[in-house]
Amino acid sequence: MYKQIDSNKRKSLALMVLFVLVIVGMVWAWAQYSESGYYMIIPATLFATGMSAVSFFAGDKIALATAGAKEIKKDDNPYLWRMVENLSITAGLTMPKVHIIEDASMNAFATGRDPAHSSIAVTTGLLNNLKNEELEGVIAHELSHVKNYDIRLMMVVIVCVGIITLLADWMMRSFIFRGRDDNNKGNILMIVGIVLAVLSPLFAKLIQMAVSRKREFLADASASLLTRYPEGLASALEKISSQNIPLKRANKATAHLYISSPFKGKGISKLFSTHPPAQERIKALRNM
Repeated sequence: MYKQIDSNKRKSLALMVLFVLVIVGMVWAWAQYSESGYYMIIPATLFATGMSAVSFFAGDKIALATAGAKEIKKDDNPYLWRMVENLSITAGLTMPKVHIIEDASMNAFATGRDPAHSSIAVTTGLLNNLKNEELEGVIAHELSHVKNYDIRLMMVVIVCVGIITLLADWMMRSFIFRGRDDNNKGNILMIVGIVLAVLSPLFAKLIQMAVSRKREFLADASASLLTRYPEGLASALEKISSQNIPLKRANKATAHLYISSPFKGKGISKLFSTHPPAQERIKALRNM
């Protein structure tokens, strides 16, 4: 389990560095082509960062509202409340706010910018269909996202994706309006820039998927350390993956937050899922 955690932390760091390199590459391509220095790219970056800052500080509220999650108190559901409270104490965490989503689909997610500003949401389908130790495994998984600061990392990833998408759009428009250059070097750089502008959003999405998948494995391993019972989460994932009910209010922007893809995609759509295949996660858990 400790090897799994160390491996995933290293890979996540490498992927975040790759994000930065993609952004730097886009800036370099435009600067080389326009011969105007790097100052023109600054306004676009500042705008994207400003918009993303709003998402960073209010993203949890937006995610919860989008999912239709309603905050509960202890008297509303003592069973769920006590489970979250006990596992939070075990993990040494401030207890997050607890929410319930009225949905037959079995799913859950954690959100927030840090452990002191975190929330956990579970569906009624999850509460009604999982045994005690299975639900405990799912809650431990979500608390692990909080403790490992995955909730912050994924918000940073969203910021990076936003910046890359905005820069790509801005570069594409600039190349179109600027037109062809009189020298071959300018034309070659324009072609390179256009290719980079077209492919960068795809690169960003692929990196986002890779980060999300690595953090799911990390949370699974951390949850096993918390409960000391990997089979509970493995059994829960079997039930969740076998159910073919998508979330009513599934959203692509928040899909990576859930313990399992809220879309229940099949075939080629699974290749672009933010979640690793359930069978791989179950196998890793049972190998522990």
